[in-house]
Amino acid sequence: MTMTSTAAKNPLVNLQQFGQSVWLDYIRRSLMTSGELQRSIEEDGLRGVTSNPAIFEKAIAGSTDYDDVLDRPSSSDVAPKQLYEEIAIADVQAAADVLAPVYVESRRRDGYVSLEVSPLLANDLQGTLQEARRLWTAVSRLNVMIKVPATAAGIIAVRHLIANGINVNVTLLFSQAMYQRVAEAYLTGLEDRIARGEVIDGIASVASFFVSRIDTAVEAAAAENPAVRPLTGRVAIANAKLAYERYQQLIDGPRWKALAARGAQTQRLLWASTSSKNPGLSDVLYVEELIGEDTVNTIPPATFSAFRDHGRVAATLTADLDAARGTLQELDRAGVSIDDITDRLLEEGINQFVSAFDRLLAATAIRAKSKG
Repeated sequence: MTMTSTAAKNPLVNLQQFGQSVWLDYIRRSLMTSGELQRSIEEDGLRGVTSNPAIFEKAIAGSTDYDDVLDRPSSSDVAPKQLYEEIAIADVQAAADVLAPVYVESRRRDGYVSLEVSPLLANDLQGTLQEARRLWTAVSRLNVMIKVPATAAGIIAVRHLIANGINVNVTLLFSQAMYQRVAEAYLTGLEDRIARGEVIDGIASVASFFVSRIDTAVEAAAAENPAVRPLTGRVAIANAKLAYERYQQLIDGPRWKALAARGAQTQRLLWASTSSKNPGLSDVLYVEELIGEDTVNTIPPATFSAFRDHGRVAATLTADLDAARGTLQELDRAGVSIDDITDRLLEEGINQFVSAFDRLLAATAIRAKSKG
């Protein structure tokens, strides 16, 4: 894939020099039909796309992209979830087809589009497995990942889905301890396949670590605890850096090396929730400070444009690890538990996705009935 001289100066493109892939945290039909997705691949080095219920809710409620589906007289008699899935599956298929050359060129490392199971199933193991398998079959693209939340049930599901040969994006990760469990599930799923005499070289997974929401929680704590105020804007990056340190330790171990010898791909850490929620922080903070080898950053459109405009590229993810440890120690000394924060954020994240899913289905129903 040839880059123009303009693209070569693009900070988004230059992230690849440091081993980081840029994905876009956004989808809607016009992204593909307008040629914008193809342009981003060619000019910005875009390597993948992620979606979630909130993104689809905005796309369906806030655009005319889906009038062909929602205007059909028969749509008023169709269950909202069925209509949503028709829209989402078609979008994911279209995006996957545009990204297929990236998938091939990267030898199945990039070029993925992620589609999430219903957040209503977050604590339902069998429901998650059934829906993940159904969506995987319905989309019918090798360069798709099914998103599963990092709940207790979700982590068990990850092992089974990987063992089934289904690519998985493990979402709503906040804590280092939970990441360790996710990595374990991925490894065990690969080992399950080997035990059955099946190949593992075509399976991909990412562990999506949510970043900025941690700093938002720390800022809330700082409003009540002056000892926390010096830590605002620092905790999320420190937590992510130490999670990456765990990743490096894992791939340096004998268990991973045995799987790599059979062609396994590493389960990359993916930085999600990378827009700055605090206007007092840099609008590209969570991109600039988390640049490292064998990682992904899925970036929402506004942050994507901001980083293209004024992002600075350097190897930052492995820098100042002692300072990162010190930051979390300071937080603990201030009487704030990072574990309490991450546990609460997981619960809140699921609730937010459930609310978004409810709005999504309501918007789909309203559009279909008003135009049906």
